[in-house]
Amino acid sequence: MNIIVIGGGKVGRTLVEYLKDHNVVLIDKKRSVLEKGHADVDVRGMGGNGSDVDVLAEAGVKRADLVIVVTNSDEFNILCCIIAKKLGAKRCVARVRTPGYYMQFAFMHEELGINLIVNPELSAAGEISRILRFPAAIKTETFAKGRIELAEMRVDERSPLVGKALYEIYSKYKLKVLVCAVQRGDDLIIPNGDFVVQPDDKIHVTATHRDISKFMREVGIDNQRLKSVLLIGGGRISYYLANQLIECGMKVKIIEKDMDRCGELAELLPKASIICADGTDKNTLTEEGIEHIDALVTLTGIDEENIIVSLYAQSLKVDKVITKINRLAFSDMLNSIGIDSIVTPKDTTANIILGYVRAMENSSGTEINALYRIVSNKAEAIEFRVTNEPKLTSIPLKNLKLKKNILIASILHGGRPVIPDGNSTIEPGDSLVIVTTLQLKKITDILA
Repeated sequence: MNIIVIGGGKVGRTLVEYLKDHNVVLIDKKRSVLEKGHADVDVRGMGGNGSDVDVLAEAGVKRADLVIVVTNSDEFNILCCIIAKKLGAKRCVARVRTPGYYMQFAFMHEELGINLIVNPELSAAGEISRILRFPAAIKTETFAKGRIELAEMRVDERSPLVGKALYEIYSKYKLKVLVCAVQRGDDLIIPNGDFVVQPDDKIHVTATHRDISKFMREVGIDNQRLKSVLLIGGGRISYYLANQLIECGMKVKIIEKDMDRCGELAELLPKASIICADGTDKNTLTEEGIEHIDALVTLTGIDEENIIVSLYAQSLKVDKVITKINRLAFSDMLNSIGIDSIVTPKDTTANIILGYVRAMENSSGTEINALYRIVSNKAEAIEFRVTNEPKLTSIPLKNLKLKKNILIASILHGGRPVIPDGNSTIEPGDSLVIVTTLQLKKITDILA
């Protein structure tokens, strides 16, 4: 595919890295940004204004299958998409962060021709909200419009799962759950029934929310509902997140040091408590009752501050701590010191756009509804909807020859989630969740 990415910041560079197998052109005004992008990944870089007709023409916009605009300006992103579409680009994606603009997506899609609008802060808030509603999990993702969940959890050394093969666990607990991926140290494993669970394994489990909750109770994992959440930093993520948590009945307190922003938040979030203070200050945290809250989310714009406050909260035994970071390089370090629940908005944004690109590549017989990169981006969990694939449909799974490192984690059949076994079949109209280390473009790619 011919893809033009406008904006070489954090999200732009991440996208270029993920899309390196395509014919990608990166446009940015700063030559230093282009040089960095070219050093990391071998792509063509162009200096210039992404809204300039001549620059777009030189980049090959008439042949572009997709133009992705991810600069820091919403207005510029929208303008670039409009111009690119007029010049012949087939599809356009814009990063739009302002709530007012984002709410006008229907107009932008129908009247301006923008095919997809991605809001990083709203997406990150949704990811954090899912974790807080399932606090025993490190991270959760949803498929099939919320009917199927993928939850990541760490196995404690005292867990009854330790030393047990998966077939023994399934037989003992008789719950409709499936362990579809395991991270052991730096290694990723797509397990079969003989896989034996060890302490500190991070297991990824698929099932309905109800069955995962039952599974956690059976194995002694505490998953009590959270009642109070403290947010450090009052940016856009905090606004979106507070709205979602308040709707779930949680008490929300936001600590933000900018007086003007506190005034805005007080008007926008009348049901939240807004504190104008430095949320990274130990005395402030003590005064605002950090020792008595159920969860803390660090959302400042500085990674180091978020990490330090998260470590302090963990030392006080706060039940759930979630840390927002911008630099993925911190992820492994944080995992090694026990900070598991990490959210990176640029990675969330890149996943959404990558899923959209993969869907564009797809055949007419299937479509991709969702795509998540899991286990430190070493594997993907993809939701395919099957419409017409005779090589797959109405055949028992035990009779299908699948490639290695492919696992069918769940099937949504007639609106009902099914954890498959060898006798299960795939039918037209079903949605499948596939966990794999391979890059699948269409559902038939699972076949050997």
